[in-house]
Amino acid sequence: MAHATETIGTAKIDSAIRRERLFQRIDKVSIWLNILGLGWVTPILRMAAGDSVREQVAEIRKTLVVPLAGILFFLVAWGALAPMVKTSLGAVPGPTEVFEQAGSLWRDHLAEREKAAAFYQRQDERNAKLVADGKADEVKHRIYTGKPTYLDQILTSLMTVGLGFLIGSVIAIPLGIASGLSRTINGAINPLIQIFKPVSPLAWLPIVTMIVSALYVNPSDLLPKSLVISAVTVTLCSLWPTLVNTALGVASIDKDLVNVGKVLQLSTATTIRKLVLPSALPLIFTGLRLALGVGWMVLIAAEMLAQNPGLGKFVWDEFQNGSETSLARIMVAVLTIGIIGFVLDRVMFALQSAFTFSATR
Repeated sequence: MAHATETIGTAKIDSAIRRERLFQRIDKVSIWLNILGLGWVTPILRMAAGDSVREQVAEIRKTLVVPLAGILFFLVAWGALAPMVKTSLGAVPGPTEVFEQAGSLWRDHLAEREKAAAFYQRQDERNAKLVADGKADEVKHRIYTGKPTYLDQILTSLMTVGLGFLIGSVIAIPLGIASGLSRTINGAINPLIQIFKPVSPLAWLPIVTMIVSALYVNPSDLLPKSLVISAVTVTLCSLWPTLVNTALGVASIDKDLVNVGKVLQLSTATTIRKLVLPSALPLIFTGLRLALGVGWMVLIAAEMLAQNPGLGKFVWDEFQNGSETSLARIMVAVLTIGIIGFVLDRVMFALQSAFTFSATR
């Protein structure tokens, strides 16, 4: 009897240990679920693992039901109020009309891809016939020049903001490190930051356009002049958050670490790599997240003003088009811009968490 009781007690202990380990694994996974905006999955996993149903249902209500209720309320209010507002392009479209136009844009994309595939098929057949007839010297390969689709515009905007963000980061991070380590450099750079940081992208755009047009005289197909102009404009407006936060992060590191580097006679490069960057990374990534958000907003305005390919130009073209579907398509673009901005921020947040292990929400 005593042996059976001891066996039952041991089984309960083993079960409790396994359960605790399972909860620990769920907690580790929950960090990434929160980063991806899927925090509501965690209470479901904990509930399946045997945690308190009441507590986890309350957590699901807070992380899933309440946000969904807010979105539902917004959609209902939008659908009810939109028809009451009359514009020069007709009544403001509701969610249904916007969703229909999103589907229409997708179908237009598929139709354009079919045209491109048919074009290349005819070209290949024509070239094959020329080769068979011994006229290989007459073979030509042309690029399909159909109109860019909505998805093409999205891809162009993403490429542009990525290029501008990359250039801005390459400039801002080294300058921020130098500014944080040296009071002299910080004193020289700080006035320029205060002067140029508030400048609107609309003010930079004409200057950038003239300079790029003068210097970039032989544009390549991979980097057309319009993309470079928009990217440089993004750079000029998005590098400041990275620069300021990098300088702040470097300047606020523990001075004892710097003194240890001096005692060990570490080179400047080693000091930066081993001591400065690990301590300053959280603020550097905060600056990068802010810079990417600013760059995405700046890009849309730059594309609208300069009529460069991208989502901004799509919005402006639809506004100028003035058809009965234009307003709905503009609202599709607005939602797309917002969703992409959210995804970009989540991506940067995930990178921040992976490299710094300090971001928890």
